[in-house]
Amino acid sequence: LMSLWHPNELLVIGGAALGAFVISNPMKLIKQVLGGFGVIFKGSKYTKQLYLDALSLMFDLLSKARKDGIIALETHFEDPHKSDIFKKYPKISSDHHAVDFICDYLRIMVGGNMNAIELENLMDIELETHHEEGHAPSAAVTRVSDALPGFGIVAAVLGIVITMGALSDGPEVIGHKVATALVGTFLGILLAYGFVGPMSTFLDLVARDEGQFFKCLKTCLIASIQGYAPNMAIEFGRKTIFSTERPGFKELETHIKAKAK
Repeated sequence: LMSLWHPNELLVIGGAALGAFVISNPMKLIKQVLGGFGVIFKGSKYTKQLYLDALSLMFDLLSKARKDGIIALETHFEDPHKSDIFKKYPKISSDHHAVDFICDYLRIMVGGNMNAIELENLMDIELETHHEEGHAPSAAVTRVSDALPGFGIVAAVLGIVITMGALSDGPEVIGHKVATALVGTFLGILLAYGFVGPMSTFLDLVARDEGQFFKCLKTCLIASIQGYAPNMAIEFGRKTIFSTERPGFKELETHIKAKAK
C-alpha cells in the first residue's frame, strides 16, 4: 500500500475534484451532499420499524377523524409538536419533512373542497418536486465520480512532465517518477469506481427509499378521503412498501395495539 502513497498525486486529484465540485454546485446543494455523507455510515433510516410507526401514526390520526370528525385533527396538525398523537412516534416527529407533508394535507382535507383525484394530483406534484430535490446530491457526487479518471490523467501527465526534466538523473530516478505518475491514473480510476461512485449510488438509493416512504403516507391519506376505514387505509399504504421493509398484517396490528396502551 505504501507504493500508492504519493501525497502530491492525491493533492492534484483531490484538489481538482473538490474545486470542480464547489464551482459547479450551489452552496445549498453542497450542504445537502455533506449532510448525506453521514447517512452512508449510519445507513438508511427507512426501516421496518419506521414504517410501523408511520402506519400506526396514520391509523391514530384517521381513527380520530372518523370518530370525532376531521375537524378534531386541527389541534394536531396546527401544532404537531404538542400533539399527544405525534408525541407517541418520536422517530416520525423528528422528520420535519414527513410531519409537514402529513399536516399540510390534513389541513387541506379539513379546510379545502378537493376530491380524492384533485388531492392526489397535488400530492404527485409535490412528490415529484421532492424526488428531484432528493436525487440532486447523488447526481452531484456522480459528476465528481465521472471526472475523477480525467483528473487522474491530469496528475499522470503532470508527473510525466516532471519526469522529462530528470532524464539525466539515471534510470532509477526516472523509473520512480514514472511510477509516481502512473499512480495518479490508478488513483483517479480507483477513487471513481471504488469509492465516490458507490457513495453516489448509495445516496440515490436512500433518496428512492425516502420517495417510497412519502408514497406510503400519500396512499393512506388518499384511501381515507375516498371513504375507506382507517384499518383499510393503512393496509393500502402497507402494500406500497418494499418487501424488505414491509411489516406483516399481524405485525402491524400488534404494533398498533401496543401503541394504543
